[in-house]
Amino acid sequence: MGSKRANGEGTVRKRKDGRWEGFITVGHKENGKPIYKSVFAKTQKELMPKLRKLIEDYKGVELTEESSMTVREWLDKWLKEYAEPKLRPSTLKSYRYECEKICEYIGDKQVKLLTTADCQRMYNKFKKSGRTKNVAELGPEMSDSTVRRLHMMFHEAMEAAQRKRLIAINPTEGTVVPGCNYKEMTVLNEEQLEKYMDAITKDPVWHDFFYLELTTGLRLGEICGLRWEDFDEKKGTLKIQRSLGRVVKGKAHLGDPKTEKGKRTIHLPESTYQVLLERKGKVNSDWVFPSIKYNGQPTAPSAAYHRHKQILTDLDLPSIRFHDLRHTFATHAIKSGVDAKTLSGILGHTNASFTLDTYTHVTNDMQFRASEIVGDFMEEILGKDLMPWLEEEKTEPVL
Repeated sequence: MGSKRANGEGTVRKRKDGRWEGFITVGHKENGKPIYKSVFAKTQKELMPKLRKLIEDYKGVELTEESSMTVREWLDKWLKEYAEPKLRPSTLKSYRYECEKICEYIGDKQVKLLTTADCQRMYNKFKKSGRTKNVAELGPEMSDSTVRRLHMMFHEAMEAAQRKRLIAINPTEGTVVPGCNYKEMTVLNEEQLEKYMDAITKDPVWHDFFYLELTTGLRLGEICGLRWEDFDEKKGTLKIQRSLGRVVKGKAHLGDPKTEKGKRTIHLPESTYQVLLERKGKVNSDWVFPSIKYNGQPTAPSAAYHRHKQILTDLDLPSIRFHDLRHTFATHAIKSGVDAKTLSGILGHTNASFTLDTYTHVTNDMQFRASEIVGDFMEEILGKDLMPWLEEEKTEPVL
């Protein structure tokens, strides 16, 4: 076994092509041979600042032989060994797609040679022309949220590479990605909601499903994954403890709810309790909403989604997502006076602040109305003569 060269010792030489090269030892292979990292410049004077920075960046670093892996090889390994065991199937599917997109641009580059500039160019390219499906009204640009998700996933993968000593510095650090520019939320107003409720009342197959959704705001996978064991007839509660990802060839793919607070027990409104109680006496299945197509399996989320879209089309209502029924429930709940902490528990949000941030369009209106009420209340108690700032406004001279 060859003797190890101490890490961080810089060496300078002039190459045959006239350029100057500075290199340091940044790790060792299994056989003891050193792993080098180099910088280049036209003159020795230009080289030295680069070499000093290289030495500083790799101070105390001991890379392994795996640092020669390509980005594609590392992402495959990371997905299989680190991501797959802890992710829900739907999230893992998204990660695989995002890894494929990244590999289209930098998959063949060695992880140890990947730079922040490489990552930034990739993100810029994604934003400019990264949309997979060419939708005429949207153009070729990838949405801000998609670019951001790609970055967050890649940042996590490269952070793991840093911990495994494949790289010294995470190259995604220092990149600029779009912020969280969420689209304005779309919900059914009171008139539209009344039309929707009237339509499902006339639908004996889907009424209970959509009534439960509109009175609890469950996620689509959560409502599809309900079993009768989750329904407590005595307490009038419903336990949320699983989520149905999809049904493939009649086989249900179940997982945990989306967030750590997703496993929860909610108290049902009286009308919703009665709907489930009556349904339990009619349905011969362990599932609250069994599949019509596949015996012994739950209703597929895709089936509920398509029925929802058909209802909207028949009623000439805005083409909102199924998830917007959840937003519709939450919006009307807040307007009716349900506090953020209680609503957060019903929805399975991580905390009440997230609920407030999500439904700020409602809370802002409520704050404005509250300020008007408080103003009227204070005026009634104190009288206008004890509110001098109003008089000041009236008597202020016009210049």
